[in-house]
Amino acid sequence: MTPRLLEKYKNEIIPQMMQSFKIKNRMAVPHLDKIVVNMGVGEALTDIKILERAMDELSLITGQRPIIRRAKKAIANFKVREGGPVGTKVTLRRSMMYEFMDRLLNVAIPRIRDFRGVSTSSFDKAGNYTLGLAEQGIFPEIDYDKLTRTQGMDITFCIKNAKSKEQAQALLKLFGMPFSFKEE
Repeated sequence: MTPRLLEKYKNEIIPQMMQSFKIKNRMAVPHLDKIVVNMGVGEALTDIKILERAMDELSLITGQRPIIRRAKKAIANFKVREGGPVGTKVTLRRSMMYEFMDRLLNVAIPRIRDFRGVSTSSFDKAGNYTLGLAEQGIFPEIDYDKLTRTQGMDITFCIKNAKSKEQAQALLKLFGMPFSFKEE
């Protein structure tokens, strides 16, 4: 079965983007390439169980097994050794990506306490957008009573064919990303 947001992209978003940015070819319209969910776990250096717990929670949230990210260099001030575990990462593509984005936009983000919209200043030069979340408890897959510690995460939306930040922002806005348009 095709994900709901993929159907929306094909039937509604592509024609709107073509009209508003005067794009003649459907293939030139910006589209989501992948979503990368990254969870930095600095405490994993002292207790490996924290890393295992973060991996379990991230696999529940995304529906895919995360990989362990290791330190590239040793940093003595942070007691980090080269090759030591420092976090977990999941790369979502195709239908898994659209299903995760649907749950994020329609279920998880509305559960954030005192939410006033996501920042519009988190775009890079290539048009990718990074969203930082303070805790994993906003996802319904996580049992809030069984949480031992809150863990933040970064979610990066990698967008292809975006010629500018405005095109990438318009694409995410059409998907339903709740941007706050206050001056930052």
